[in-house]
Amino acid sequence: METEQILIAGLELPGVDLEYNMDELASLVAANNMEVVDTLTQKLEKPNAGTYFGKGKVQELAEMATAHDVSTVVLSAEVTPSQLTNLEKETGLHLIDRTGLILEIFANRARSKEAKLQVELAKSQYQLARLRTSSSQRLDQQSAGGGYTNRGTGETKLELNRRTVRDKITRINRELKEMSTAADVQSKQRDARDIPSVALVGYTNTGKSTTMNGLVRMFGRSDEKQVFEKDMLFATLDTSVRKLTFADQKELILSDTVGFVSDLPHQLVKAFRSTLAEAAKADLLVQVIDISDPHYREMMETTEKTLSEIGVTDIPMIYAFNKADRAEIAYPTLDGKEITYSAKQLQSLELLTSLIKKQVFNNYVEATFLIPFAEGQVVDFLNGNANVKETTYTENGTVITAELKDKDYNRLEHYVQTPKAK
Repeated sequence: METEQILIAGLELPGVDLEYNMDELASLVAANNMEVVDTLTQKLEKPNAGTYFGKGKVQELAEMATAHDVSTVVLSAEVTPSQLTNLEKETGLHLIDRTGLILEIFANRARSKEAKLQVELAKSQYQLARLRTSSSQRLDQQSAGGGYTNRGTGETKLELNRRTVRDKITRINRELKEMSTAADVQSKQRDARDIPSVALVGYTNTGKSTTMNGLVRMFGRSDEKQVFEKDMLFATLDTSVRKLTFADQKELILSDTVGFVSDLPHQLVKAFRSTLAEAAKADLLVQVIDISDPHYREMMETTEKTLSEIGVTDIPMIYAFNKADRAEIAYPTLDGKEITYSAKQLQSLELLTSLIKKQVFNNYVEATFLIPFAEGQVVDFLNGNANVKETTYTENGTVITAELKDKDYNRLEHYVQTPKAK
């Protein structure tokens, strides 16, 4: 696919880190198969109500586009429909604001039916707020005989468009609700098996998918598919779920969620709430952070703000500072619930695994059981569902020292020879 050459433009407003915004915008543009050929910025106290930029900068933008022979400009913020219309009229260029760009990226990346529906819903909500009549469809009132007035064709067309979009939104919401019900059934089936769940969350392109693939290679089934990974923003939009099984018989469900970005359009936050349900129901969140990015602290704030917006609160969290190899700092290292690592290094993944297991398997206890020979099914259960550390045989039965869930311990407590230990 041929790369489209474009301009990017943004305002430096009070409290806005324009450099960070423009760097991120350039990354978003690259993710949409576009190439930035030049940049225009302006410092203002507040956006121009009519054209967003001041009059002189609007003219400069048009001249810059002519000089580079480009026809598209991407803006670093979401602008009002009237500002977008006026800018296009003044410059003769095609304008895309930040929200429109992210929606385009999501539309191009969606693969599953659910992700496609969620993006289509967000696009329709965005479009509904921006429906306007063209100059050939004025909302005029035409006189008619008998003192009555009829709607002009423009108004009729506009209302028809609005009704069409609203009907589409209703249909998509209905389909998503049906899909959400099916997903809830699957989730409840996992809950019934009492397997803890861990969700990878974080900014887009921090290495969540690379981390997941590394863990799946180590502890997943041999037929488990790897999730898609690529060094770009929003490489994948779908939540992937895999089961990990460790040598000590412990199991957990690991999910890789869609990445976040600053000022993620509210339409997308709302649309992807069901996709992020895995994070909302997780026993542990692992926030994957690109420590090699100079703006990683802002990215952490964005992640936690977005999680709060979708109702993911009060869930224990591990902070996993990835890409330490790029940052040229010591790794892997552990400090409480913070790990500095590289998702491409085996030793790093092993340390991350131990930290995750320490958090989610804290309900395991160790005890020694004496199982009568006539009750071999209990021995089979322990061998299949517990981490058996030692087995010996006496004249009274089989003696097993094992680490197991506290609820299993409570069920088998009458076999205990040595009391439980944490």
